[in-house]
Amino acid sequence: MHVLVLGGTTEARRLAAALAARPGVRVTTSLAGRVARPAALEGDVRIGGFGGVDGLSAWLRDHEVDAVVDATHPFAATISEHAALAAAATGVPSVMLCRPGWRPEPGDPWHEAASLADAAALLPALGRRVFLTTGRLGLATFADAHAVPGLAELHFLVRSVEPPEPPLPRHTEVLIDRGPYTVEGETALLREHRIDVLVTKDSGGAATAAKLTAARVLSVPVVIVRRPRPPEGATVLPDEKSVLSYLGVASVK
Repeated sequence: MHVLVLGGTTEARRLAAALAARPGVRVTTSLAGRVARPAALEGDVRIGGFGGVDGLSAWLRDHEVDAVVDATHPFAATISEHAALAAAATGVPSVMLCRPGWRPEPGDPWHEAASLADAAALLPALGRRVFLTTGRLGLATFADAHAVPGLAELHFLVRSVEPPEPPLPRHTEVLIDRGPYTVEGETALLREHRIDVLVTKDSGGAATAAKLTAARVLSVPVVIVRRPRPPEGATVLPDEKSVLSYLGVASVK
């Protein structure tokens, strides 16, 4: 049984390890190649794009793939759409492994945004010192001073796994770091940089959730960008165990 895992997430790595440990299962994990030094993975690894739906369809046929697991980031909408279309075109079963999103607790000062542009538009009314944790892609949205009055006067602390490329907001400090993070560390970071508003995508998961707890402790408002919807008709499962069950592969202890 050959399983293609579209991944790079923590869940994708755990799933690849579980599949690789199962006799009679071959797993290939495909990475987009945006991170120069990805974490180690069990099984086969390929890096780079497929060339759209047609390219992915051809790859599934050529490599005799029996199942596709889309375990990409919840905001990787394009590859998720391509995976669903390619699986349908080739008749290969497919499933999305998508960790549950975050939910506010009563009293949390959360402000939902439909996009990065909507998030940027909310900022001038919420704070002056912004902790921006949306990743290194899309930062140009917050650098467009003409789009939002007052945006150019804000100070941004940008955290990402690798150095972001310009354009960046006018007043930007870059912090290169990789999770998981602790509540104590995130609280200290918010205090040290005098952060008064946090911006994040609804990525879900425990690795980066500590910043939300820290914001709650310090009463810092949070602007959270909603996830794109899964492809129409997609089977969405919340964890590796449910995916293994879907594939008919028993979990390995």
